[in-house]
Amino acid sequence: MKRYLILFLIATNFLFGQVKFEANVSKNTLGLNERVRIDFSMNEDGDNFVPPNFEACGFRVVGGPSQSISQSWINGRSSFQKSYTYILLPLQKGNLVIRQAIIEINGQIYKTLPIKINVTNAAQQSNDPNEPAAVKADDNLYLIADISKTNPYVNEPITVVYKLYFSFNIGITNWRELNKPKYNDFWSQNIDIKQLVAEEGMFKGQRYRYVVLRKTVLYPQKSGKLEIEPLSLDIDCQVPKGRPNFFGQVQLVEDSKRVSAGSNVINVKALPETGKPEDFSGAVGRFNFKVTPSRTGLKFGESLDLDVAVTGTGNLKLFSLPKPVVPSTLEMYDPQHIEKVTTPLSGMTGSIADKYTIIPQSKGNFPIKPMRFTYFDLGSGSYKTITSPEIMLNVLDGPGIANSSATTPSGTSKIPVTVSKSFAYIKQKTTLKPVKSIDFLGSGLFYSLMILPFLGIPALVLFRKRKEAEDADVVGNKKRKTNALAKKYLSEAQKQIQHKEPFYIALEKAMHNFLKAKLSIETSEMSKDKISEILLTRNADETTVKEFILLTESCELARYAPSTSVAIQQDYDKAVEIISTLEKQLA
Repeated sequence: MKRYLILFLIATNFLFGQVKFEANVSKNTLGLNERVRIDFSMNEDGDNFVPPNFEACGFRVVGGPSQSISQSWINGRSSFQKSYTYILLPLQKGNLVIRQAIIEINGQIYKTLPIKINVTNAAQQSNDPNEPAAVKADDNLYLIADISKTNPYVNEPITVVYKLYFSFNIGITNWRELNKPKYNDFWSQNIDIKQLVAEEGMFKGQRYRYVVLRKTVLYPQKSGKLEIEPLSLDIDCQVPKGRPNFFGQVQLVEDSKRVSAGSNVINVKALPETGKPEDFSGAVGRFNFKVTPSRTGLKFGESLDLDVAVTGTGNLKLFSLPKPVVPSTLEMYDPQHIEKVTTPLSGMTGSIADKYTIIPQSKGNFPIKPMRFTYFDLGSGSYKTITSPEIMLNVLDGPGIANSSATTPSGTSKIPVTVSKSFAYIKQKTTLKPVKSIDFLGSGLFYSLMILPFLGIPALVLFRKRKEAEDADVVGNKKRKTNALAKKYLSEAQKQIQHKEPFYIALEKAMHNFLKAKLSIETSEMSKDKISEILLTRNADETTVKEFILLTESCELARYAPSTSVAIQQDYDKAVEIISTLEKQLA
């Protein structure tokens, strides 16, 4: 009986004393603009907690970490619960995985299981009860896609202007693109916006401020219903909290919101088939068409340029120019394509041209047939054709043609020989020059490389002596190391100036390391009274010492009290001023 009792106690200890370290989320499916809460909980107290890299997992931390501990006794049995909580925002759509978290409990390493999260399109409104936001910007912030026309023809330009509207009582501090709009079945051209300028305008019957974030010109490439996928933004803003105080000042709190312009459907009309010419190449707009030769009279063997150009407004980059038809006695080379096109909000405008090089192979008169260019005119809604005039080339007799009536001395006819000047620009005589080479052995570079190691020996000896002297100076090395740490932490504080808690931790470390470098004291001696006493004995100004102590206390309180970016910047500037003043007074 005693043996069974021992086995029962061992089994009970195994069941109730097993360590658990788990990760749980508030929901596994959410929209791109919704938040999710994740809790890392354990039933034994642990150390060295390492959360997963949320950025690498596709999430941004917008809240936390917050820590909670609970311990209770029920019927003589103790229970312990400790958890770390984060609030996350997804950065992209798709099936995302939150990786393992790690903690050390009783000398053992424990890891959580990975968690899969399905992120869908932006939801209309988040109803997650776990979202810890007391102040919202939902009714004061809107992203609108302003489309110039929703029923264009194929290859008719339309513009999409993305505007961010926000009310007068909130401020925008930062914004990031989450999903860029996709223009499937459109030719698109973004227009650069050099500087964002806030303007005022009416929206939903009220006055708002707005900023134009993006301008795009689109040319639909097929008919039917085409969808423009939405632009989604992650916006950091400041919103007022509560009523103004006695002095009329309003407390601002940080908030974040995800906004989406929503998808838009464009009903694209096909170009009419009635009256459509066979040689229509897809040009839509208003154009002029010209065919211009560089000259019409030339000697045998010379060349000319033939420019086929279209100017105007329309889809200049989206159609091909007609090709000239020339007699077989004219040798025509592939054209050089030239584009001088700009794309403002109204659409493409400018000119395109094909430049052909033509070389006649014999003398005579050779016609270049008239050329036709057809386009669809958006103004009249009909097809129009422009025809160029016929071009007559007159190739004159010139050097290189032998006299066909000449005869040989024996009376036989002489075969005419034609010397073409088509390739007269190629040199027929070559002047060869010997290639001179200088041997490396015995050159100036050779002797320089030989002497350089001997010149470096004295510098190496001086460097070694200086290094030995620095290594022997234990006190000086310690001061230099601590001073470097102070500069490092002050630099780290500047990097973390947008994040309150890491900023004040780095700022406090920088101030402590500065004292260790200047006063040669250890961390255990850094009480406020001790610091004040030592600074005053070192001829530091009493006012500066008080400001140093007050700033140290402010760093300790600010980590747990609400503060704005303005207050954080003021504390950083104050720390730089105090450290610079003490640097001069303690020198």
